[in-house]
Amino acid sequence: MSFATTTALRADVVICTYTLDRWELLVRAVESALAQSIPPQQLIIIVGHAAPGEQHINHELLARCRQEWGAGRADSPVEIVIAPRRFAGRKGSSLNTALLLTRAEIVAFLDDDAEAAPDWLERKLAVYATHPEVVALGGAPRPDYGAPRPSWFPPDFDWVFGCHYRSLPKRLAPIRHLIGTSMSARRDAILAVGGFHADDHDDMDLSHRIAHTYGPAAVCYEPRAEVRHYVPPERVTWSYFWRRCFYVNRSKVGAFADMGEAGNIGAELRFGVKTLLALGPALVAAVTGRPERLRQALVAIVGVALAGCGYVAGRVQLARGRRPEVLTTGLTLTEMHRAAPAVG
Repeated sequence: MSFATTTALRADVVICTYTLDRWELLVRAVESALAQSIPPQQLIIIVGHAAPGEQHINHELLARCRQEWGAGRADSPVEIVIAPRRFAGRKGSSLNTALLLTRAEIVAFLDDDAEAAPDWLERKLAVYATHPEVVALGGAPRPDYGAPRPSWFPPDFDWVFGCHYRSLPKRLAPIRHLIGTSMSARRDAILAVGGFHADDHDDMDLSHRIAHTYGPAAVCYEPRAEVRHYVPPERVTWSYFWRRCFYVNRSKVGAFADMGEAGNIGAELRFGVKTLLALGPALVAAVTGRPERLRQALVAIVGVALAGCGYVAGRVQLARGRRPEVLTTGLTLTEMHRAAPAVG
C-alpha cells in the first residue's frame, strides 16, 4: 500500500550513536533510513560517547562517520548531516543537539541498532497527515535476536530490551509511553516542551510532556510502522531481566519528579494489575498442556514485584535527596531560538 499521494509533510530522521562496537548495526540503520519509500529531508547523525564529561564525543567514531557519509550519497537525494554532541550528557543531550539541526515538520528518531522497514517513515507521515490531533507517534520495534529467546521470557516484558510487547495496541491508538527506538513527533511540539529533559528516560519524558501539553490523545502508537531492533545475547538473560525491572523503575521516580504535573504513573500501575490478572489464564493453559505459559506468568509476577521494589527504593532515595546527577535539563529559550526554522 502506498501513502505517497496523501501527504506533503516531510520528515528529518535522527540517529544518535556513541560506540564503534555498533558500527555494523549503525550502517544498517543508516542504509534503512536512506532506503525509505518516502525519503527523509535530512538524515542527522549525532555522535556522542557513553561517558559524560569532557570526553563526551567519540572522535574516532565521528571521523569514521564523516568518512563514510560526509559527502552524502550520489544515489540518494537525502541530505546527510553528521555532527558531534553539543551538550554534556548522554542520549538526551544528543537528541537535543539533533533537534537544533532539524528543519522538517516531523522529526523521526531511529536507534543506531535498529533497521527501519522501507515504509516506516511513509506510514508515520500518513498518520500525521490524516490525524492532525496526533502530535507524537511511535512505531513497533520488532526484536532481532542475537541469541535464542528463552522460553521463560514473558511476552509482556519485551519492553526490557526496547521492543514491542504484547499488551501494546494492535492498531493505531493513543498510548502513554512511546518506545524511543522508533518514536517521532511534530518538531514545533518538541521545541514547545523544551526538547528532551532526560538522558535515561528521554522517550518517557517526551511522551508525558507532550500528553500533558496537548492531551493524552496526542501521543499515539502505529504498530504497522516497524523497525527491527537488535537484541544482543546478554539482554535475553535472567540477570539482565531482573536488573532492568528493578533499576529502570527505581530511576523512574526521579524522572517523574522532574516532570512535575506532567508525570503520570497510571500506565505502570495498569501494566502491573494486568500482569497479575494474567495468572488465572496461565494456570488454565498449564492444565491444558502449555506449561510454558505458567512459567512466563510467574516470571512476569516476579518482574512486577522487582519493579515495585525498585520504585520504593527510588522513593526512599528521593526522600533522602540521593539522586544521580541530572545531565540533561532541556533546551533554553536562547538555544531554541537558534534552531533553524521548519521547512516543509
